[in-house]
Amino acid sequence: MKINCLIIDDEPLARKGLKEYVADVDFLQLAGEFDTPLKAAELISRGDVQLLFLDIEMPRITGLEFFRTLQQPPPVIFTTAYPQYALEGFEVNALDYLVKPISFDRFLKAALKAKEYYEVREKNVVEAAPSDFFFIKADSKLVKIFYDEILFIEALQNYVTIHTTDKKYMTYLTFRSVEEYLPAEQFIKVHKSYIVAASKIDSIEGNDILVGQRHIPVSRSQKDEVMEKLLKNRFLKR
Repeated sequence: MKINCLIIDDEPLARKGLKEYVADVDFLQLAGEFDTPLKAAELISRGDVQLLFLDIEMPRITGLEFFRTLQQPPPVIFTTAYPQYALEGFEVNALDYLVKPISFDRFLKAALKAKEYYEVREKNVVEAAPSDFFFIKADSKLVKIFYDEILFIEALQNYVTIHTTDKKYMTYLTFRSVEEYLPAEQFIKVHKSYIVAASKIDSIEGNDILVGQRHIPVSRSQKDEVMEKLLKNRFLKR
């Protein structure tokens, strides 16, 4: 298993040190490096980054401020010279918090937390029973969700909202984990923030999909793929 990671730090020497550490850990793969968070936003939004090594004190926007703006943030390990930010870091569910100068032993310990996080998640997906329902934690209880009752799923920062035929449920999950869990033949990701049940789509109007009275945007970059999945062998024409 390789974890695609991204380094964001305004200090060249700090980036160099982290790059060398990443190269020495066989399960880490460097997806890129940036000297400012703003340059990294587009790459992160594509969903290809699985782990952030993110500095906190940077010009224009801090690492914490930037992380809070992400709709679908990957797991993060903060790297900083300022230990006073530790509490804020863990309030956003950081995997770890590394104080500079960072030793390799300490870096490896943090990286292993990321590896464990993905191993546990993959195990949960593999062991999930192939049935017509699953459970989520919502409103301080476990709620059973039937696949055939799902209309669409919406990403909301660190949460997702599952809209069903009779109710909606907000749960603390990443959008990516939900996408990977759902059966691909029944659900289509139409936008970076929306997954729709194919059987519940009523119509398509321009760049919108209608599910009941709800208009759901289709991403321009994904429209061709969405249309191909949706209409394949189902489009009658003269």
